[in-house]
Amino acid sequence: MLNTPDTLLLLCLVGAASALYKQWIPDTNYENKTNWDREAVPCGNDKVVFSAQRKVSVFVETIHAVQEMRLPVDGEFILNSGAGFYVVSGQDPDCGPGVVTKFKDSESLQWFNPELWQAATTLDDLQRGNTLFSVHEESVPCRNDDVVFKARSSFRVDTTSSQSSVPVKSASVLGRLFESRSEFSQYLSSRSGRLQFHGSSAVTVGEPGCGDPSGCDCGNSVNRERICGTVKCVSPTCKKPLLPAGHCCDVCGAIVTIYYAAGFNLQTYRRRIHDLFLVLPQYSSIQLGMSKVSKSQRLMGIFPFSTSPEIQVVILDGGKGTQAEVLAQNMVKDARTYGSSLGIAGAEFQASSGGSSDKSGGNAGMVVGVVFGVLIIITLVIVLVVLVQKKIVQMPLLLLLPPRSSLMKNSNVGEPSGSVDHGFDNPMFDKPSMLPAIPSLYGAEADHSISMTQTGVHFVNPVYDENETDFTA
Repeated sequence: MLNTPDTLLLLCLVGAASALYKQWIPDTNYENKTNWDREAVPCGNDKVVFSAQRKVSVFVETIHAVQEMRLPVDGEFILNSGAGFYVVSGQDPDCGPGVVTKFKDSESLQWFNPELWQAATTLDDLQRGNTLFSVHEESVPCRNDDVVFKARSSFRVDTTSSQSSVPVKSASVLGRLFESRSEFSQYLSSRSGRLQFHGSSAVTVGEPGCGDPSGCDCGNSVNRERICGTVKCVSPTCKKPLLPAGHCCDVCGAIVTIYYAAGFNLQTYRRRIHDLFLVLPQYSSIQLGMSKVSKSQRLMGIFPFSTSPEIQVVILDGGKGTQAEVLAQNMVKDARTYGSSLGIAGAEFQASSGGSSDKSGGNAGMVVGVVFGVLIIITLVIVLVVLVQKKIVQMPLLLLLPPRSSLMKNSNVGEPSGSVDHGFDNPMFDKPSMLPAIPSLYGAEADHSISMTQTGVHFVNPVYDENETDFTA
């Protein structure tokens, strides 16, 4: 018999207003026809087969007739009150001809597959089907989320990840709420826990809820490759596809960026957008995901130097119109009009059609980048000056030389009216009267052996004949 305290579970979970609830969609229930290879629940004339080598946990809601049943080596049936099996003697007239039907394999269902989860802001919305759209990384439970497995449901999920553990705030399994790490670890080591959860990473509970009204980082970026490996992207047909932060595929639609300030509340703003816009008929086909992300700030638009948190709103239009861009324009207009009362410092948008806002109200990121860039340059200059003064770093000689113009200004070479600086007296060349009287070597041509031009002082070497081009020994 299964005890299901639905009311108690609702009271326990509804208190965390800032958390999101992520519910696992697949199940291994006996009454779910999609779990059978013939897409039908077995009846009294059928032979039921469970793979002998597969581990499985199966929830049985009511009583069923079978002709024959083959059970796995390691598995369990979780029977609801009044549920069970019996063998039909003879033929069941309501069943038709008997067939062999097999229970499908559930080993391949992965925790980090975003298509296998649905999210809502409250547990009541989750049960009513009022679910939220999220980027792929945030479709999977984040560390601050409450994880819900349906009360009357069995399942099997592979929790393998890039880390040793998968942290979440809480987990509800078969109507039982787990918030203590040790208590849930004990459940995972039980027979039911081993059949329901498998893989190299263990799910852990006990993470604190998001205490920041502006939202918290999801923490799933470390498993981005694993998450995106389960997603099949469709080639976008729009003019300028967009890639939202945390998403695996390019999309057609619009992205609104909200620069928030003190007093901003993500949940309040989400409800405002829903009540103000999404309830309107023209936005019935819109999918809107809102989350806090960290964007890289780049110096001169190239070099990343820091990250800044901002609110990203992804808007997709399931119809054929351009309502995503229209909604983005209206959101930016609303943010700039009432931003001071909402804790919004600025807003801008870009659309896959190529359109964008004028960014007049959303230059906070650029201003921060310019300020940080100037501060970094000033700091580097000060540090360099200090190091040079302390002779820790020596400036290159080229930087220490005076400008070429000053060198040319102080030089008298080449000026016809200026005096020539000979440097020092050379007895061999500067004073011809002191040369040895050797007519054959220093004759009349000695007066022409030294000449001055605008480029300097030159002399003729008498050992070489200026008319000869080759030297012969």
